[in-house]
Amino acid sequence: MRPVLNLAEPTDPAWIQRALADLDAVLLDHAHAEKKAASAALTLIFRYPERSELLRPLSELAREELEHFEAALGHLERRGVGFTRQKPSPYAGRLQEAVRTAEPGRLVDTLLCCALIEARSCERFQILADRVEDPELAAFYRELLASEARHHGVYADLARKVDPDAPARLRELARHEADVLAQAPGWARLHT
Repeated sequence: MRPVLNLAEPTDPAWIQRALADLDAVLLDHAHAEKKAASAALTLIFRYPERSELLRPLSELAREELEHFEAALGHLERRGVGFTRQKPSPYAGRLQEAVRTAEPGRLVDTLLCCALIEARSCERFQILADRVEDPELAAFYRELLASEARHHGVYADLARKVDPDAPARLRELARHEADVLAQAPGWARLHT
């Protein structure tokens, strides 16, 4: 397991080649992912209003995700790429299949799945920052690294507050996340 990000497996080099071959598609998907991340944080606030320990951290996280969404839109505009609908990647849905249905397991697993999505984004932003030839886009991905790592930590810490045994469950879900990626379609997306 990758210790800081809690990923069970590193990104397959084949993803790197796909991403670099179609950066516009990856950037479009990235914008969609930031929008979905903001929505996920807000959904948790609405679903668990009695969980006061979740409210402020998730509210702050949602605002930051929307700032990242706006920044991604700016890079799309600079590159002459319109923000359009996109066939959703099966990644998040497949990851959520492992979420338990009974509470508090449902909350813990949802928080941990969000942590893993943020961790994978962080890992891939590092790859893009190191490999993208467009200096502005590379700098954008470099700027996001600390935020994505922090978001991963926020979700993992919140899960631990709900259930002190959350780290063990995170390891299980990290294996599931690696399996989901291994079976993902070969699209040029952030999470395939």
